[in-house]
Amino acid sequence: MHKSRCLALIFAVLLGFFSLTSGGEIKNQHRESKHGDSSYVFNHTLAITLVEYSSAVYTIDVSALFSWTCARCVDKIKDFEMVEVIVDIENCLQAFIGVDHNLNSIIIAFRGTQEQSIKNWIEDLFSIQLDLDYPGMPGARVHHGFYTAYHRTSLRPAILSAVQNIKSTYGNISIIVTGHSMGGALATFCALDLVVNSGEKDVQLMTFGQPRVGNAVFATGFNEYIPKAIRLTHQNDIVPHMPPYYSYFPTITYHHFSREVWLREEGVGEDKQLIEQICDDSGEDPTCSRSVYGNSLSDHFDYYGVELYADADSPCKFIMAEGTERYNKGVGGNIRLSRNPNPTLFLQSS
Repeated sequence: MHKSRCLALIFAVLLGFFSLTSGGEIKNQHRESKHGDSSYVFNHTLAITLVEYSSAVYTIDVSALFSWTCARCVDKIKDFEMVEVIVDIENCLQAFIGVDHNLNSIIIAFRGTQEQSIKNWIEDLFSIQLDLDYPGMPGARVHHGFYTAYHRTSLRPAILSAVQNIKSTYGNISIIVTGHSMGGALATFCALDLVVNSGEKDVQLMTFGQPRVGNAVFATGFNEYIPKAIRLTHQNDIVPHMPPYYSYFPTITYHHFSREVWLREEGVGEDKQLIEQICDDSGEDPTCSRSVYGNSLSDHFDYYGVELYADADSPCKFIMAEGTERYNKGVGGNIRLSRNPNPTLFLQSS
């Protein structure tokens, strides 16, 4: 079975580098988080919505995802207008872009790790980092594999084009970027790209179980560019501990950006509670996920009780029904299903 093989692979490789599910009542601790002179309040309801988007993007039936009829789609999130689905087959990447009419926001969601891609980025964990030449980030260095997966594949041009397409119809609405695992890493670079290179002013980021993506200089600069950013981590999820952070070598090792919200469980049975702990602004709060060993795979694939993995019996499997070829604008064997935003049609069908 694909899932079991994937879990076994991750467990074997990750534990080579470093030697339950949520339930019950949810409580919040320290709900307000601040970055510099502005404040950004963690929103539990938004987190529940975005984890559903992060789950939906794992759908292997691209046609059902595009029509928003998949099991993880229509019954979970209403008032969503799908605009584009991008599948980079060669690199095993997938993302979608649409409009959440309830939030009045563009949603960009990136799929997380599949079996083949997790092999790739684990092998790349200790490779030479890339220097990031962004204003205000002298000395910033980032993970080569994650940066390349967003910037040097078919994802970036399709996403930027779709964002402009949506804004030409709906005006200057806000943008929310999300993703799980490696999808969270791609979402991070996407959010930063939209602000730095596209001049977007209202970009939010919320990720689930994402790895570190850059050094301390990058983390500091990222906090300035994207003050509305939340990283959710779950209990003993192993991936947020990757790649490693060593306080003795802040320039050359990896460092999380702010702000972490640690989902931790207390109690047992009917008394079990899920605590949403808002962490400090360091990105490496020792009282949050860094306070535990971080060796759980089940915690990585489950956030708020939502499953975050693909139901596929082979790596990088995609399904596309007949009749959707008319939307296929992909090149080089990739898939790009795209339609123009249509608020009138959406209102008539809702």
